Amino acid sequence: MKLKDKVAIVTGGSKGIGLGCARVFCRYGCRVVVASRGEEAGRKAERQLTEAGYVAAFVPTDVNREADMVALIDQTVARFGRLDCIVNNAGWHPPAMTIDQTSLEDFESLLRLNLISVFLGCKLAIPHLRQTRGNIINMSSEVGLIGQAAAPAYVTTKAGQVGLTRALATDLAADGVRVNAVCPAGVMTPLMQEWADTQYDADEALRMVDSWHLLGRMATIDEIGEVCAFLASDEASFITGQAICPDGGAALGYRR
Repeated sequence: MKLKDKVAIVTGGSKGIGLGCARVFCRYGCRVVVASRGEEAGRKAERQLTEAGYVAAFVPTDVNREADMVALIDQTVARFGRLDCIVNNAGWHPPAMTIDQTSLEDFESLLRLNLISVFLGCKLAIPHLRQTRGNIINMSSEVGLIGQAAAPAYVTTKAGQVGLTRALATDLAADGVRVNAVCPAGVMTPLMQEWADTQYDADEALRMVDSWHLLGRMATIDEIGEVCAFLASDEASFITGQAICPDGGAALGYRR
């Protein structure tokens, strides 16, 4: 129960990595606010968590909208009286596109979703995190550190998250607020399945992604949740400004 009585917000928490984080945080005693744009998926996640005996609430949130983010923070603190952690997880990986295929509108839209929303989540949460000496977890990606083919916009947003993480860790250390980024490689999520379903053979496509990892498979959403739960807990009290890569050895794949 290393997160007992703590309160956390998980954006994009209704499915994928966000749901894994919400579920694992609850398992360790945390009270979790699931924020997502999809009402049906958000209510379903809330119901699953509460029926399992956990304390969880859903707040409809479009992270692209400042008013929604303000309401998310305000409603969380009004309901639970505090905020100990925000996991800025909401985001999207567009289909493969080179820079020639990426319009300025596409680039700006992804910046808004993947990076500006993270900046806003941090900015709004920090006054409350100072009071609890809490922490921020930004869900980046390993490709933000090593690059990825045909993904200039996505890589830029994820690299920006890592830079923001390190800048805030520097500024907030004196307040006792820790800031870290988690940078997974492949994770088996609904978005991954959607991508595979667009390929000639979905099962073969997923096996190919599995093979990129030295451990022979992608991560589960709960495995990423466990990493985040550790960073959110007092067990990680000396860790800040880091980009943690739970990647199953993917970055070492060049040796093959």
